[in-house]
Amino acid sequence: MSNVLRLGIPKGSLEAATVEMFAKAGYNIRISSRSYYPTIDDPEIECTLIRAQEMARYVGEGLLDAGLTGLDWILESGEEVVEIGELVYGKVGRNPLRWVLAVPQDSPIQKSADLQGKRIATEAVKMTERYLAKHGVQALIEFSWGATEVKPPRLADAIVEITETGSSLRANNLRIVDTVCETTTRFIANPQSFRDAWKKAKIQRLCLLLKSVLAAEKKVGLMLNIERCRLDAVLELLPALNRPTIAPLSDDHWCAVITVIDETVVRELIPDLIMAGAEGIVEYSLNKVVL
Repeated sequence: MSNVLRLGIPKGSLEAATVEMFAKAGYNIRISSRSYYPTIDDPEIECTLIRAQEMARYVGEGLLDAGLTGLDWILESGEEVVEIGELVYGKVGRNPLRWVLAVPQDSPIQKSADLQGKRIATEAVKMTERYLAKHGVQALIEFSWGATEVKPPRLADAIVEITETGSSLRANNLRIVDTVCETTTRFIANPQSFRDAWKKAKIQRLCLLLKSVLAAEKKVGLMLNIERCRLDAVLELLPALNRPTIAPLSDDHWCAVITVIDETVVRELIPDLIMAGAEGIVEYSLNKVVL
């Protein structure tokens, strides 16, 4: 097939969350434990499983047309890529991740200036170099191949490491001194691929669906019946993306109201709707919300 999009799926911490997100967007991705080429139920897409740290390089060099990786690794790679959209999701939650400067609990290091002449272990060497240069500090930066949290105090004075909840740092008796960078997942494309009309349209459609999945996660659909004479009272209670949909029922004195609201307000809202005269209230989950 001439029209095929070569798509990079991040391997590792984002892998399961990415597959789940694609499933809600309507794409079934199957990953074999022995293969780096997942199958997807779209003949126009070929998937490759690649570590997020390498994604920007392969997309930038044109070996992949598009992929998902963090802003941190885009900056670290220095590759020229097109950012199609921001997708805020992670292994645990839906908040931005942080690259932090961390030291042992009993370390005398309290601020960036205290790093002068110290040894820092990190996977993000270039990012750490920019951070130190910004603060006018000179230190020895060593690339860490993993298990960075265990390096201090014997193998390093400090680390620059990514964290979502901080639990791993606390478990290793480390405290955060400063935030070096905040990062979220980005959908990126190769500049040449994005100039191809077919690939550009495919990438944009895919990004739209993925963003709609994330937009739907904290929202629910709500349907209810209400007498027309009480409609205004119900509408005053309903927060909505725009205006609720109002549809006539077989009984001209009644109508149906359909809307989308934040899930967190439903438990407080439903009793108020009942008091206002609403009947047949149905709450339902959403796969996508296109804003």
